[in-house]
Amino acid sequence: MSEGFDDATRARLEVDAKEVIARYPKSRSALLPLLHLVQAEEGYVSRAGIDFCAGQLGLTAAEVTAVATFYTMYKRRPMGEYHVGVCTNTLCAVMGGDEIFAALKEHLGVGNDETTEDGKVTLEHLECNAACDFAPVVMVNWEFFDNQTPESAKRLVDDLRLGNDVLPTRGAGPVCGWKQASRVLAGFSDGRAGEGPQAAGPSLEGLKLARERGWTAPSPGSTGPAPTEGGAR
Repeated sequence: MSEGFDDATRARLEVDAKEVIARYPKSRSALLPLLHLVQAEEGYVSRAGIDFCAGQLGLTAAEVTAVATFYTMYKRRPMGEYHVGVCTNTLCAVMGGDEIFAALKEHLGVGNDETTEDGKVTLEHLECNAACDFAPVVMVNWEFFDNQTPESAKRLVDDLRLGNDVLPTRGAGPVCGWKQASRVLAGFSDGRAGEGPQAAGPSLEGLKLARERGWTAPSPGSTGPAPTEGGAR
């Protein structure tokens, strides 16, 4: 693990940390984005990163460590350039997520939470990514790749390892590296938030149906409209 940041790195981090902390009425509320900030520096949350966050926020290293080890988006050892997460929660699993994960382990020659020898891909099985309508889902540095199959997932990781541009199903593309993604999660925009499709297909079916049938949300304090025939509102 890193022993500490050099003077130039620390000075740059302090400038960025000041900007992050200023967004919050209480400084300790800035801990989550600060952890993403230090992860963007080294690719993981090192002991140096924990000590930096603690010093900036007046917390103990134990308090920062408790948070960093609770949330799975923070990694405690070096990551590959691309974090490939396969959802293996219930719906994605039964729709093929387990098969995808097994195929990628064999194809890449790594196990869960392990990195390929070339340092390009870290593979991990993930809990629900709130994209069940596109199951099975794979994420690369937290960008969505919907309706995947074992074969499409293998082509995806091959393209990543070859350095080819890879476009997510939804969101900005091509997919950026792990450190850059962590910096965006720290709250430093890359100016690409509005690029690419933001919603599609199944996610919009409810809205489409409501518009076709003239349904509207109840007003505040209302119990809602009376049920129509068949129990639908």
